[in-house]
Amino acid sequence: MQEPLKKLPAVFYRSPSGVEPVREWLRARSQEDRRIAGHDVGTVEFGWPVGMPVCRSLGDGLWEVRSRLTGGRIGRIIFCIAEGQMVLLHGFVKKTQKTPDKELALALKRMKEVTR
Repeated sequence: MQEPLKKLPAVFYRSPSGVEPVREWLRARSQEDRRIAGHDVGTVEFGWPVGMPVCRSLGDGLWEVRSRLTGGRIGRIIFCIAEGQMVLLHGFVKKTQKTPDKELALALKRMKEVTR
């Protein structure tokens, strides 16, 4: 049996210095939180387009993968779509109802690097 193809394969954003911030953010999480976030990213990869509760548009070409992490925490991975790929730009644990402007600004800055 053939494995289903990813509709929107995920790749990590890499800074000019070679750092992959989302990969590092994931490595800092517990094994269970990594599993949860990875499953949610996979849901988007294989099921694109995907809506709530897993994925939501943030506007300006940014999207978020929404994960319910252990301990009642909320994880977010912000991504954009470039050249048919899901580029994972920024990951953080959400502590407020609204996505903080500084998190969006950082993701937007990284997206501009990817899409120029």
